[in-house]
Amino acid sequence: MTKRFALAVALLLAAGTARAADPKISDDVVKIGVLTDMTGYYSDLSGPGSLEAAKMAAEDFGGKVLGKPIVVIGADHQLKADVASTVARKWFDEEKVDAIVDLVSSSTALAVMPVAAEKKRITLLSGPGTTAITGEKCTPYNAHWTYNNWALANGTGREVVKQGGNTWYFLTADYVFGKSLEEDTSNVVKAAGGKVLGFSRHPSPGTTDFSSFLLQAQASGAKIIGLANAGADTINAIKQANEFGITKKQSLAGLLVFISDIHSLGLPTAQGMYLTTAFYWDRDDASRKWAKRFADRMKGKMPTMVQAGVYSEVSHYLKAIQAAGTDAPDAVMAKMREMPVNDFFAPGARLGPDGLLRHDMYLVQVKTPAESKYAWDYYKIVKTIPAAEAFPPVSDKCPNVKK
Repeated sequence: MTKRFALAVALLLAAGTARAADPKISDDVVKIGVLTDMTGYYSDLSGPGSLEAAKMAAEDFGGKVLGKPIVVIGADHQLKADVASTVARKWFDEEKVDAIVDLVSSSTALAVMPVAAEKKRITLLSGPGTTAITGEKCTPYNAHWTYNNWALANGTGREVVKQGGNTWYFLTADYVFGKSLEEDTSNVVKAAGGKVLGFSRHPSPGTTDFSSFLLQAQASGAKIIGLANAGADTINAIKQANEFGITKKQSLAGLLVFISDIHSLGLPTAQGMYLTTAFYWDRDDASRKWAKRFADRMKGKMPTMVQAGVYSEVSHYLKAIQAAGTDAPDAVMAKMREMPVNDFFAPGARLGPDGLLRHDMYLVQVKTPAESKYAWDYYKIVKTIPAAEAFPPVSDKCPNVKK
């Protein structure tokens, strides 16, 4: 009797230990939602390409993590903060989404981040730029992956001033991202010994006629017209500046320019422009290998830095779940910060306590048509900006950071 009792106890203990060792995946699925601009101004630089990049990351991981399926879904927030927060709540409450990816604009990111923090779910941001994301608006459940406005301003602004572009006028998208980018670049320009002569702020999205704003920039006499906008706004402003002949006397500085923008503009229009990027598909063998796989799925389009960033952040998130043995957000975020990123996008990078991924950035110059030898051969890498120089130090404004 005693032996049978001891054996039963041993079996119960073994079963309990086995259950404790079982991976803990909520709802028996890891569900990732790509919430971005699918049809509007930023859809070319993010949109369907971001969704495809997330799917590639899930497939490359094997389609499962800890034996449970990985599901990737997508939705269009239409660049509206209220739509983004509504979709996020529905995803978290009804569809059991574990992480929301991309978001692309600063306004939608800032609308979704507090919802995710309230629900203790993770946000992985690739497209947004405002430094408030890892400053006063930071949360314990957020990772800001690809770039921020400080990195863009520091890369392009400082280098252009060094090249002699010491007077600036800004064309700025009139919302949080544009204003933040203008402010950050202005600070860099002034610190480098330059002057800011003024700014014009245009509605975004929706502005197609930049003539009045460009004429104000022209009248300022500034050597550099800084474009503190993105996507179709940047493309339209550059095209119209060329049409008006403004670029014959003044130079444009694209503060957030994507390879998709250069493709739309064409090298004859965009040649010679300096810009800062987190990723260039033709940088090395690893980036080329992944980018060509992406292009095969996207009708020949090479990835933007936002789309490459989505792949990287989703891959790292899945690796963190695997390492943590659970998809519980606190454990996963701890592993994401603990583990270095090892991929084609940001080898050796680490996620800071403020949620910012610090990695190398690249100052590039757009090639002339004569310099371009094959499809999408658009950039010359002028300088690799080390992570420590490319990004700001950990923000003391972030409430997550121990003082």
